[in-house]
Amino acid sequence: MNDEVIEMLTQSLDGLDKEILNEIQWTFPLVSKPFDEIAKKFETSPEIIKDRLIHLKKIGVLRQLSAIFDTRRLGYKSSLVAMEIDSDKLEYVANQINRHPGVSHNYERDHQFNLWFTLAVPPGSDLKTEVNKFSVLSGIKKIRMLPTIQLFKIGVKLDMVDEKKHDIAPTEEKKEIKNVKFIPTESDKKFIRELQKDMDITDRPFLNSATNLGITEDELFEKMKYYEDIGVMRRFAAILRHRQVGFTANGMIVWNVPDDRISEVGSKLGAFPQVSHCYQRPTYPDWPYSVFSMIHCKSEKEAGEMTQTIKDQIKIDDYKILFSTREFKKTRVEYFVEHNFSLEETIPVS
Repeated sequence: MNDEVIEMLTQSLDGLDKEILNEIQWTFPLVSKPFDEIAKKFETSPEIIKDRLIHLKKIGVLRQLSAIFDTRRLGYKSSLVAMEIDSDKLEYVANQINRHPGVSHNYERDHQFNLWFTLAVPPGSDLKTEVNKFSVLSGIKKIRMLPTIQLFKIGVKLDMVDEKKHDIAPTEEKKEIKNVKFIPTESDKKFIRELQKDMDITDRPFLNSATNLGITEDELFEKMKYYEDIGVMRRFAAILRHRQVGFTANGMIVWNVPDDRISEVGSKLGAFPQVSHCYQRPTYPDWPYSVFSMIHCKSEKEAGEMTQTIKDQIKIDDYKILFSTREFKKTRVEYFVEHNFSLEETIPVS
């Protein structure tokens, strides 16, 4: 999608569209008729809310409305993986890696390590074994596994209303999660498989899921709220397509933080509303950056200015912003929908 199309798309959204999108990224009513609740908030009718959301899905702005689960709480193991790949083989390698069902995000970034992807594997699988399956591909020069050591924040919320933008300051409070051991049963897995599906825009959108699970809507909401309390479900919310709403500068800011300041800096970064993800990850001799934070801006200039403001507040001078220059894959991992993966029969180079 080129810049001209993106601009036309973003200009087609009116104030109410943007307000609705802001609202349902932050919170979504877990009630029998959620669109009635949203309509009350905006002093309009449920039909108008539903019509707008159906249209936003149709034009590709609204990607999904569903439960968002915590990979690690479900027993999955995941890692960010960085690769240095010969430029003439980059697209080929990226397309092969995309075949893995555990790969959800895969980007070209403007760095020596030019391919970055996330890989999640189910309980009982080994991450390194799965990554090693890619070693048969020609063109890969280096691989760096960068699993999470500490998670400071995860949760994309694109601020659609320009005049309501937050100050660039660490103002968000971290949500408290009950420390309850969770080992998913077959019943839990069935529930998770159902709730990770994209929700239909209907009067009672949760009714179909409740019926499929053989429970009432109230029992469904009770379980969802319990999962949220213990951190298994991060939230039920809308996921937007960044580029289609004008957030074309997807910047991964990596910070070289002294070991004794990692927890302090990571926690502070996670409190910035503009930061969607923040993690501590391993370092290597050729990769000294221990703290990763993601920002989503409408231009690289805006991202650079925002990063400068953040830098001044966290007092870390050694950093890089790696922008994504190409998106090879962006999807959601399907939990407990298992597939074996092999590269024995690779796609021929086009």
